[in-house]
Amino acid sequence: MPLPPVGPLPPAAALPRFPAGFLWGTGTSAYQVEGAAAEDGRTASIWDTFCRTPGKVFRGHTGEVAADHYHRFRADVRLMAELGLTAYRFSVSWPRVRPTGRGPAGQRGLDFYRRLVDDLLAAGITPVATLYHWDLPQELESAGGWPERATAERFAEYAALVGGALGDRVDHWTTLNEPWCSAFLGYGSGVHAPGRTDPVDALRAAHHLNLGHGLAVTALRGLLPATARLSVALNLHALRPLTPSAADRDAARRIDAVGNRIFLGPMLEGAYPKDLLADTAHLTDWAFVRPGDEEAIHQPLDWLGVNYYTPTVVSAAAEDTGAAPAREDGHGGGEGSPWPGADLVGFHLAPGERTAMGWAVDPSGLHQLLTDLARRYPGLPLMVTENGAAYPDEPGEDGTVDDPERTAYLHAHLAAVHRAAADGADLRGYFAWSLLDNFEWAYGYAKRFGLVHVDYPTQARTPKSSGRWYARVARTGELHPPDEA
Repeated sequence: MPLPPVGPLPPAAALPRFPAGFLWGTGTSAYQVEGAAAEDGRTASIWDTFCRTPGKVFRGHTGEVAADHYHRFRADVRLMAELGLTAYRFSVSWPRVRPTGRGPAGQRGLDFYRRLVDDLLAAGITPVATLYHWDLPQELESAGGWPERATAERFAEYAALVGGALGDRVDHWTTLNEPWCSAFLGYGSGVHAPGRTDPVDALRAAHHLNLGHGLAVTALRGLLPATARLSVALNLHALRPLTPSAADRDAARRIDAVGNRIFLGPMLEGAYPKDLLADTAHLTDWAFVRPGDEEAIHQPLDWLGVNYYTPTVVSAAAEDTGAAPAREDGHGGGEGSPWPGADLVGFHLAPGERTAMGWAVDPSGLHQLLTDLARRYPGLPLMVTENGAAYPDEPGEDGTVDDPERTAYLHAHLAAVHRAAADGADLRGYFAWSLLDNFEWAYGYAKRFGLVHVDYPTQARTPKSSGRWYARVARTGELHPPDEA
């Protein structure tokens, strides 16, 4: 059913205010925080396998222990409550609750999520469940993975299984987190699990992720209460051509097609973009899209999740231009290309300060994304489901963790969200990434995004100054200056 309106923004005041009912949350994902990789029936995911492959992850780090959230979730929920959060976006581990990717449910795994959700509800925190945050069961990858249609069908079955177990507790559901990364970093560039580098497999994976999303929404609609609110979270690229030239604008169009509209088109409009099909015609005839697939994908959503970290600046370029690729932000890197049909587009770093990931700090890109989406899809509520920054945080001599750069980052991006709402975007919530320092995929434990510092040898949690500042914003609904904790 549609989300109820959160109400208009308050009149201009000394501090910018967000409307009543706005969700203030943080996010995590199962493989990044849970640990307990071989407990209670959980089997290997593609990330377990990828981490064991030499040279794929920084210093051979793995998520086997991570932030030990599986054993410490009750203390973590208490910490969320102390921080005044009203929502928690977590992901369900597919190999924990359906260990082989098919067949019966793993009840011990489902019981963990039942306990987690019960504790969240008791603390007055809204649970927001993501069904897939990249941890495909290895058995399904061994059978072909996301390039195979059967994986989409297994995903719909898994969605129904989790929906049946948690649907009496959870109202907010997200099918996929960042399917672009799953398809194009996992099967195109190879810098994410499962580490494959075939452009056609990447396109096939994108389609079957889309199909899995549509089939899962249909399955969930059939068994969840009418109050359930369904969504998907996309890491859409805030695109900017390097110059106003026709060639650079066409480069932006190509990246928009394979980076954004490959998901927005079928999910929200019912068809793949014609220019995407033309751009990739030399690679595939798209025969893997069967009659009826686009209709199956095009299911009504109650809100759209938007993940944003940094803008994407592109130009027309030959391979030898030296345009700087990055790895984890989806701008290139690895042995293969994540951009089928746009391999020769050049990528450039936006000007400005940099995070520890090397990403430009530019909140105007978030405002750009939100207002563009509001114009293109009027009436569709939006939530910022990931936004944050990595910095090299270390405790001081007194044990506190002061991270003014992250606080400034969050303040600037929340100001952009507030401006987008004032400019007409229907915004319902904001989720800072992330609650805890955690396993950061190919970077292992080298990068810290958390509002709470984790000392990995002891698993001690210490809220950072950014976490205390965000807590004040969440409690008051007012955008306090970044130097006010």
